[in-house]
Amino acid sequence: MDSPYQFPSANLSSGEGEDTHPVCTNWKENPEGSVFYLANIFLVLGFMGGSGFYGLLYLFFFLALGFFCSSIWAWSDACTTDTFSWNFVLFVVCVVQIVHVAYRLRSVTFDKELQDLYGYMFKRLGVSLTQYGKIVACTDGEIHTIEKDHYFAMEGKTAIDKLSVLLSGRIRVTVNGDFLHNIYPFQFIDSPEWDSLRPSEDGVFQVTLRADNPCRYVAWRRKKLYLLFAKHRYIAKVFALLVRNDIADKLFSLNDKAFDNRGFRYDLRLPSFCHVPGPELDQAGLFLSVPDHQGEHSRSTPIPTTA
Repeated sequence: MDSPYQFPSANLSSGEGEDTHPVCTNWKENPEGSVFYLANIFLVLGFMGGSGFYGLLYLFFFLALGFFCSSIWAWSDACTTDTFSWNFVLFVVCVVQIVHVAYRLRSVTFDKELQDLYGYMFKRLGVSLTQYGKIVACTDGEIHTIEKDHYFAMEGKTAIDKLSVLLSGRIRVTVNGDFLHNIYPFQFIDSPEWDSLRPSEDGVFQVTLRADNPCRYVAWRRKKLYLLFAKHRYIAKVFALLVRNDIADKLFSLNDKAFDNRGFRYDLRLPSFCHVPGPELDQAGLFLSVPDHQGEHSRSTPIPTTA
């Protein structure tokens, strides 16, 4: 029985039903000019840019060169008006970005002392200039000065209301008139006091800090700094790391000054040291022999013990 529907026969594999595409009959005999290849080289170099302000300047500078060369290449062919238009617009956009980034970079420049502080303490921790600008803003851009033999803090009198970093000079730390250690540039002046208090607590210095020579320092008020920490958790973590590392350095510097009357050095890192009275330390006769790994001989290092 014949089907009521009649379809014309068609060869679906080849013949009239097959779509036809334009064939490029005339290939260019000569390659594109050197400007075309130079443009692509600049674009490749541009996309290899890094992060940060200087990385953005690098990126947009080479992209601008690449799009400018592409515009020159497209201008030479009257049939590529759209190509020229797009490349020229992208060139203008890159130039505007370069000006914008350069302005932002100029707006976060600092005085030499603050720039040195950034390079020594914050840059190695990955703090950007923008973030450092927020840190400096808490200081109101003010650098304080202490004259020689003047006091930064008096034992039992000066309130703990800020966190400070020494920029130049040297500060002598004493307790009850006894010398503890010195504070040198790019060290926190009051890191132990800062770390010993909670944000809601108040306290006074338990040591005296006196300038051995003219000193300059930068300080952050507690309230402003804690507000900054609340807004930027990363900055809070950076300061926590810097402060505790500074405290550890000060403790190890104290370790070099703990001697008994025989000239032996005590190790302040040992818990038992904190529980032995001073007179007993001088009379202690029990020492353990600790091998010196740097040489063949062993040396006797006193380790105070308690009964």
